[in-house]
Amino acid sequence: MTLDDLNKLDLQNIGGWPLPVKLVAILLVCAAILFAGWQMDIKNQRETLAKEETMEVGLKETLEQKQTKAANLEALRVQKQEMEQSFSDLKRQLPNKAEVAGLLVDISQTGLGAGLEFQLFKPGNEVQSEFYAELPIQISVVGDYHQFGEFVSGVAALPRIVTTHDINIQKKGEEEKLVMTATAKTYRALDEEEEQAAEKMTKDKGKGKGKAKGAKKK
Repeated sequence: MTLDDLNKLDLQNIGGWPLPVKLVAILLVCAAILFAGWQMDIKNQRETLAKEETMEVGLKETLEQKQTKAANLEALRVQKQEMEQSFSDLKRQLPNKAEVAGLLVDISQTGLGAGLEFQLFKPGNEVQSEFYAELPIQISVVGDYHQFGEFVSGVAALPRIVTTHDINIQKKGEEEKLVMTATAKTYRALDEEEEQAAEKMTKDKGKGKGKAKGAKKK
C-alpha cells in the first residue's frame, strides 16, 4: 500500500479500509488509550507521593520534638520537684492566721531593739491572692540612719517573710532626729477554705472574661 492509497482512505467509511490499515489504526488507538491512562495514573501517583513526602517531613519534625522532650523528661521532672520543694519551703515561711499577731509583735520589737521611737504602727486591710494574703503595715519611726538600717536589716532577717516598701526619711522639724515612714508588708498562708474560695473566684473571673469576649464578638 502506497502513501497515495492512505490519502484516499475515507474517514467516514472506516469499515471499508483494508485489513492491515484497520489493524494499525486499532493499535494506535489502543496505544493512545494506554498512554493516556498511564499518564493519568502517574499524575495521581505523583500527587500522592508529594502528599506522603510532606506528611513524612511533618512526622519527622514531630518525632524529633518528642525525642527532645523524652530526652529532657528526667531533667524536667527533677526541676519540677525542685520547684515544688522551693514553693513548699517559701510557703512554710508564711505565717498562718494565729501566727500573724506574733509576727507583728516581732516587727515592733525589732524597731524598739534598734532604739527607734514609734509614732505609727498601723496594720491595714489584707489583700488576698490565690495562695497567700498580703498584710500592709504603715510605720513611722523616729531615730537616726544607723538605727533605721539596723531596723530594716532586722526585719529582713526575721524567720517569716517581711518586705519593706516606700521608705521615706525626713528631718523632724528643727531637731537633729530623723523620721522614717515606710510600708512593711507581711504575708500569710491561706487556709484550705480560703484557698478554695480564692480558686473559685479566679475561675469565676475567667468565665466572666470569656463571656464578655463572646458578647463583643456578637
